[in-house]
Amino acid sequence: MTRVFSGVKPTGHLTLGNYLGALRRWAEVDQHQADALFCVVDLHALTVDHDPARVRRLSRQAATLLLASGLDPKRRTVFVQSHVDEHARLSYLLECVATDGEMRRMIQYKEKAAREQGRGGSVRLSLLTYPALMAADILAYDTDEVPVGEDQTQHVELARDLAVRFNHRYGHTFVVPRATAPKVAARVMNLQDPMSKMGKSDDSGPGIVYLLDEPEVVRKKVMRAVTDSGQGVVYDREERPGVANLLEILAACEGGDPEALSGAYASYGALKKDTAEAVVEVLRPVQERHRELCADPGYVDGVLRAGAEKAREMARPTVDAAYRAIGLLPA
Repeated sequence: MTRVFSGVKPTGHLTLGNYLGALRRWAEVDQHQADALFCVVDLHALTVDHDPARVRRLSRQAATLLLASGLDPKRRTVFVQSHVDEHARLSYLLECVATDGEMRRMIQYKEKAAREQGRGGSVRLSLLTYPALMAADILAYDTDEVPVGEDQTQHVELARDLAVRFNHRYGHTFVVPRATAPKVAARVMNLQDPMSKMGKSDDSGPGIVYLLDEPEVVRKKVMRAVTDSGQGVVYDREERPGVANLLEILAACEGGDPEALSGAYASYGALKKDTAEAVVEVLRPVQERHRELCADPGYVDGVLRAGAEKAREMARPTVDAAYRAIGLLPA
């Protein structure tokens, strides 16, 4: 059976992009064809300056939204990364296999380091080395597939490289994973800046639809979305990114094809209106379930405890094998 793993960082409120590109797809993984693990990767939130209370609050909110998005803990393993020590244990071994050059070539490191330096802050070492931790997240579970957005495929490629290198040097230990991406809305873009992704840690709120936004707030944001100066509704990601983004969001919400949908609209206004309503309806059941789960925090705590226990049992044999293979004495 195929093993699937992915996670979400609690660095901001989850967005429509997180849902269409990841959470909804995770819930649709066929339990008869894949054994799936999904977690809140809270250790990754520590790579930049942060408020501890906010990280805890967003971690719990993210875990609750994973469940609200349809992840059934009876069929999925849902947990918090820091509750499973094997992630940190394996991360150091992979740092000993990775190279400085590989870490510094990571696009997200370059972008985030530049942003931190632009704010006058210092760059934490963990920001440079966190791809090794991400590789550990994946490799600890003998993962076959990692469903990620386009911006994370480079990290999965690094995990593949480290797995191959480790296996070659120290004996076969890890499964070599592969990244998988949804056909539509793999990377939902900012409504006010369609050349940038709809990131949860972005501060430009008007261009971001959050999963817990009220319906009227969603409608207002979509109706104010940037389009283009050209005439007609045409799907062209390069030349007409604003319209293309709306068409991709609508297609993802309704299960259609963005290029085919473009022919159904004579005006931007009609496209925006339909897209706004489609988003409201897609988010409605998620928000309703989220409210139910927030009213029963003990249930969420129980799911996370059980998930962490199961994840530890799954990861420990592989991580222990890696410790032996690399030359460490058994405890």
